[in-house]
Amino acid sequence: MTISRRDFIKVGMAAGAAVSIPSVLRAQTAPVDARTVRMVTKGDLSVFDPYNTTAAIAYDHALAIYDTLFALDSKFMPQPQMVGKWGVSDDRKTYTFELRDGLGWHDGTPVTAADCVASVRRWGQTSGGQLVMERARDISNKDDKTFTIALKEPLGLLIDRLAEISAYPLFIMREKDANLPATEQVTSNIGSGPFKFNEALAKPGASFTYDRNEKYVARSEAPDGFAGGKVVMVDRVIWDNIADQQTALAALQAGEIDFVKVPPADLYPVIESDPSLVLQVLDAGGNDMFVRMNCLQKPFDNLKARQAMLHLIDQEAFLRLVAPEPKYGHTVTSLFGNNTPYSNDENTGWFKKGGDPEKAKRLLEEAGYAGEKIVILQATNVSWNNDASQLLAAELRQIGVNAELAPSDWGGLLARRANKGPVEDGGWSIFLTSASDSIGEIGDPISAAFLGANGEKGWFGWPQNDEYEALRTKWADVETLEERQALAREMQRVWWDFVVGFVFLGQYVEPIARRKTLSGLIEMPLLTPMWNMQKA
Repeated sequence: MTISRRDFIKVGMAAGAAVSIPSVLRAQTAPVDARTVRMVTKGDLSVFDPYNTTAAIAYDHALAIYDTLFALDSKFMPQPQMVGKWGVSDDRKTYTFELRDGLGWHDGTPVTAADCVASVRRWGQTSGGQLVMERARDISNKDDKTFTIALKEPLGLLIDRLAEISAYPLFIMREKDANLPATEQVTSNIGSGPFKFNEALAKPGASFTYDRNEKYVARSEAPDGFAGGKVVMVDRVIWDNIADQQTALAALQAGEIDFVKVPPADLYPVIESDPSLVLQVLDAGGNDMFVRMNCLQKPFDNLKARQAMLHLIDQEAFLRLVAPEPKYGHTVTSLFGNNTPYSNDENTGWFKKGGDPEKAKRLLEEAGYAGEKIVILQATNVSWNNDASQLLAAELRQIGVNAELAPSDWGGLLARRANKGPVEDGGWSIFLTSASDSIGEIGDPISAAFLGANGEKGWFGWPQNDEYEALRTKWADVETLEERQALAREMQRVWWDFVVGFVFLGQYVEPIARRKTLSGLIEMPLLTPMWNMQKA
């Protein structure tokens, strides 16, 4: 008889959770007190510099130890954070920022405007700050607390860019750290944020420890998203790297940890049945899964073949696989997701419940498809990607496509997707990935590289559509929400007409699992703030 892991956990619950916890976990974790929170995050923190990676765990690390000039509130509006006062000149070309009182580095030195200038310049070497640097005429400090950003021409999105949370957010570092090129990793881990990184207790591959910064001066406003007062309610937070999900859940049941960022979906009922545990959605937008096509190679260099993919996909079939509980999965048709201010229904008549495989087959024939191999990169160590890749291959085979899976770990997929050549030379046809259904990612066509269509200069898949790109470049100069919403409709019309770069598989939400003794978690997308949470 085969015992599923769900049954295994149930047996552990019935017999006493302690029996299901491997001794290796007991060796690496100590009893948790009311002033310490232990968390199992997503992945292993191997790169600390937020400009040397796009891994969410590195941004969570940066969010803890660094501070930001501005921060997004729960309505995704930018609010001052390190900035006390700011203003803009009448011609809207010069912005002046004055730092608030009480800002200090973990090494005891004060934060200065020179630190901010150096940090903005380093950030400008990344895609996150590239637009600002292209428009900047001068960035300089006027005194210890005041600096300016002078622009060549107005940039309506400047404050939004300073507060962004998607790829390469702006974190303020010490001047001597920020003077390093963005390609060279900062390793000091000294910030001015609400937590200090505990170097002495760092155990790479096992755990990292963060201590409350007792000298941090929080804003007076109540916490609101990433904005407001960052008040730390515990003394210490420990990130435990527990790769095995079953082990992590068993430790959560036993009270040896307090929080699991990504509990396995098939064990949601087990968590919900435990009186000590609760599932909580911190990121209501979740993630939008999509199929990225290689637009440089056959067959997806042909519009008809890309349209075939649009009509083939049965989103609900993929959602049943990835999010078996309906409340955690939704279809998505807007280029800007389901939960951003720019979500709309323009040109979405292609969507059909269950997909339309016959139309997809006909479109492939019109594209001249003649049985060429279509290679799907499959990340076997990413559960949803592994399963969804297999389902996509099956759907393609059903309409006569010669689909072949190329299994590897996620790192192997990342390496191979950079190959622009044909599949015979190690190239690829399709890979699956996902993006946050939030204004910080899929709602941000400037920062989200996958929303570009600038050909070989752009993101993997390299779609090119000049009409769409002309519309996208207007985004930075549009100042009102209404104008951006109108522009979003135009961009979406063109995207789906030409199936520019990807098609959706659906949207899924991942709740975190926590002990009921842990409360005050801030509900925002992409990142997990550690301030405001407390233990009973």
